Amino acid sequence: MDTGNPSAPSRTQSRIAGKNHPHAGGLIHDNVRHTSRFTVIGNHLAQHPELSGLAIGLAVYIQSLPAGARVDIRTLAARFPEGTTRIAAALRELETHGYLRRTRERTGNGRIVTRTVSCNQPGHARGAHTQHPRSTPRPNKTTPKPLPPVPTPSYPSPPLIRQATDLLADLHRQDRRLLLSERDAAHLAPGVAAWLEREVTPTAVREALTADLPREPLCRPASLLAHRLTTHLPPPPPFRTPPPPPQHPLRNCDGCDRAFRAPEPGHCRDCRFAR
Repeated sequence: MDTGNPSAPSRTQSRIAGKNHPHAGGLIHDNVRHTSRFTVIGNHLAQHPELSGLAIGLAVYIQSLPAGARVDIRTLAARFPEGTTRIAAALRELETHGYLRRTRERTGNGRIVTRTVSCNQPGHARGAHTQHPRSTPRPNKTTPKPLPPVPTPSYPSPPLIRQATDLLADLHRQDRRLLLSERDAAHLAPGVAAWLEREVTPTAVREALTADLPREPLCRPASLLAHRLTTHLPPPPPFRTPPPPPQHPLRNCDGCDRAFRAPEPGHCRDCRFAR
């Protein structure tokens, strides 16, 4: 009675799932990726809460068939062990929930045929007679990302804009990475004109745009120039009082000897009007 049993557990073992019994229950998938001859089925069909198993199986089978295959009741009954009555009922289930559409049409020779359309996603049908997917139109080229805004001059005269455009078109001579398109130059020209309007020389504008450029390739040089034109914009020039008009010397009128100011000797205003 005092002999020990080495195979007996020292204490009661835990029954926590996943600790002592990692595979105590539940589904385990052993999947291999398909590379050919497979059909994509949505979970809305495979796990449909109202369809019968036969209806789900028939829907999967029908979706796996090529276009033009026969899927009438007799053909399906010859393929599966279920009889025509159960298969007909399953097809009605699929029709009720939108996975099948069946219409009767008259052909050119007067014969009436049934058109069957399989829908892998109910509610997204493209038409009762579509047998081949329509070719998806190619999307247009991606619209280029808009450039940042630039300052605008107070008086954008055509000569000023032309001078700014010429300055931008010449930047690639200093750095070939600054070769701009016509669209980019037209967008940046008002910003350069705003600098020129503030009495900044073209040489100073060119240096501000090309100094200390990064060494790596410039993906969007126009965006970099727009940023510099905006963030480095100098303040307006100080207001300068215009000089007073020149004072003409006093003259004696040749007609009345009255004193008046004029650049040349002659007659005063009264004598000129009297004449």
